[in-house]
Amino acid sequence: MCHEGRHHRRRGFGRRGLGRGFYDRDRMRERLEEYQRDLEQELADVSDLLRRIGESEPKPETASV
Repeated sequence: MCHEGRHHRRRGFGRRGLGRGFYDRDRMRERLEEYQRDLEQELADVSDLLRRIGESEPKPETASV
């Protein structure tokens, strides 16, 4: 029963084949590019909403003097 139910985690630091996880250059680049696409889509969605709000608002009439 010694150590039953305990899980020891390996730390992924170092270069001994333990895995570098997120810090692998190719994986980091892939994740950042995906994040950039997500941000660009979110920006497009916000721009679209702002355009729709601007179209639906009644335009104030200017008074001629």
